Amino acid sequence: MTDILMVEDERELAGLLRIYMEKAGYTVRWAASGEEALDCLRRDTVKMLLLDITLPGMDGFAVCREVRKTDSVPVLIISARVGKEDQLNGFRLGADDYIEKPVDPDLLVAKIGSLFARAYGASVERDILCSGSLTIDKSARRVYKNGAPVELTVKEYELLLLLAENPGKTLDKDYLFGRIWGTDSFSENQTLTVHIKMLRNKIEEDPRKPLRIRTVWGVGYCYEEV
Repeated sequence: MTDILMVEDERELAGLLRIYMEKAGYTVRWAASGEEALDCLRRDTVKMLLLDITLPGMDGFAVCREVRKTDSVPVLIISARVGKEDQLNGFRLGADDYIEKPVDPDLLVAKIGSLFARAYGASVERDILCSGSLTIDKSARRVYKNGAPVELTVKEYELLLLLAENPGKTLDKDYLFGRIWGTDSFSENQTLTVHIKMLRNKIEEDPRKPLRIRTVWGVGYCYEEV
């Protein structure tokens, strides 16, 4: 069984994208043509199809049409052809999403994670945590907001992950500090307050009126999925 079958005739691009997807924990097969892709699908079970449109011989639209005759595998089109008619045609043929070339590999991995979560649920969410508009890729230690990467420091990432894994729970300040910095740390507890502020600046719509990371006065912080 393969996580992702990537159908892309540009060898260099395929190699680059494969590196990012494998770093995120996915197994990837590569096909350079539509005919090769259909042959792979007949021989192997694939969880997702990453499909270019402009291919030698059978184009991506024809591949999508053939796949949809017998298979409900999620299809993510990646193409430089981003005109309205091309995109509408892709969706009419059964594509689940459409992303423009040149593609940001981090954005692509985020979209893949979102599609996996929607298509298969928690059973394949090994390293992806979806929380409202945020996606946390635990394997790659990356965070995305509405599909766009959010640049976090190591401690900011660890703090966000701890909060997001406990939605709706009020976590005590001392507990948070001990888990992230350690009870023997030379840092002061004020460090936690500073990191919460920095996190809010990066993930809240309005950091002055935070909805995602709420302060529970006298106790700690509560993470809400919004």
